[in-house]
Amino acid sequence: MLEATGTTRMSGRSAPPVWLVVALACAGQFLVVLDISVVNVALPSMRTGLGLDEQGLQWVVNAYAIAFAGFMLLGGRAGDLYGRKRMFLVGLGLFTLASLAGGLAQEGWQLLLARAVQGLGAAVLAPSTLTIVTSAVPEGAARARAIATWTAVGAGGGAAGGFVGGVLVDLLSWRWVLLINVPVGALVLAGAARWLVESRAGDGRRLDLPGAVLVTAGLATLAYGISQTEAEGWTAAATLVPLSAGLLLIALFLLVEARTRSPLMPLGLLRLRSVASANVAMFLSGSAMFCMWFFMTLYAQNVLGYTPLEAGLALVPSSLAVILGSKAAPRLMRTAGPRTVAVLGTLIATAGFGWQSTMTADGAYLTAIMFPGILMMLGAGLAGTPLAALATSGAAPQEAGLVSGLVNTSRTMGGSLGLAVMSTIAAAHTAGAARTPRTLTEGYAVVFGTGAAVLAAGAVLMWVWLPRETADAH
Repeated sequence: MLEATGTTRMSGRSAPPVWLVVALACAGQFLVVLDISVVNVALPSMRTGLGLDEQGLQWVVNAYAIAFAGFMLLGGRAGDLYGRKRMFLVGLGLFTLASLAGGLAQEGWQLLLARAVQGLGAAVLAPSTLTIVTSAVPEGAARARAIATWTAVGAGGGAAGGFVGGVLVDLLSWRWVLLINVPVGALVLAGAARWLVESRAGDGRRLDLPGAVLVTAGLATLAYGISQTEAEGWTAAATLVPLSAGLLLIALFLLVEARTRSPLMPLGLLRLRSVASANVAMFLSGSAMFCMWFFMTLYAQNVLGYTPLEAGLALVPSSLAVILGSKAAPRLMRTAGPRTVAVLGTLIATAGFGWQSTMTADGAYLTAIMFPGILMMLGAGLAGTPLAALATSGAAPQEAGLVSGLVNTSRTMGGSLGLAVMSTIAAAHTAGAARTPRTLTEGYAVVFGTGAAVLAAGAVLMWVWLPRETADAH
């Protein structure tokens, strides 16, 4: 957990109420998490409004996710060095302006650029939200309650995304899934500027900007190369050049991290069994789980004919299942151990993905969306908490925040590349066929079958590689 260390400046005013500081930080976190899921329901409307193809829709999600993942660790480091309040304001300001630009976009490329800038703003904003909470509340039961509130708000943002997006698209237009951030962001910005207190670590570390740029560019280029395989094939220059360039950029990133004095991702941490195994497990899990919302939304609207609001409501039980799984995981971990709970959650999700792969073009809601969706997301909630706990168990206390950030980064990067791969698989399966509900369903079904196979392999890897007990990670 990130701790507030170093100086705190009050600017000559009395300290604001703790509840207000926590509320402002949670509002920032809510916006960041909400924007990962809120656009999914709007994707078919965006396709119609801006003439986007399937690859374009994939990048509406991935442009945000890749920028968010690639710059998240840099955002946390910037908050330590330059002040958590300052980075909160910078990140939220960037996020709000990019939301306005995206909502007003007239061309597909304008929307994708705005989504990437949104992701950058979120990467600067998100790490500061938790640190502001821990800075404001003294250690003990009160801080535990504040962190629980922060966690619940984050989960609630993901859960509310589909419903909020459906309401906005149905009543207004797809543009409002982005424009709604503008008045909310401006309100939170005004409150944060007035009441948040500045704090920083001041430990003399430097920002590893080259590392952040290299890993983000490498990931984006690799995802683009993967997306080219459907149209061009694996051996075409249009595919091989970006794939090779992406791998080269990631290799350069690893070289920079090995040589710089203040690396974004200290490679020495990956020598710890718990850190390495949990991050690989989270990468694999994210590659499957991240795709669930994307393809379930397309299936509900493009195949079953749901309106955006109906699609959002249809996924509410799945969203609530994530929260239930996350809440149940700590209790199960005390009796069964984190490794067992992580494997159990992954197997439950595997069953959900397998069930979803049997979808048909005339599927009933209960058996084609609700029950398999609940299994997928219940498993995701159960697995995420023990993986995060194991990842931090082998690191020194002062590195806990860094390794927690690595877990989130691994999950989001896995999701970004997973979405590129899964979108390519779906498109390749239906290549040359007419775009009908039946052919679309067949492509989506192959995606969920592939996800089930990836998660099954992940469960085996977790059982073999994750430490049996937390203490073994040291």
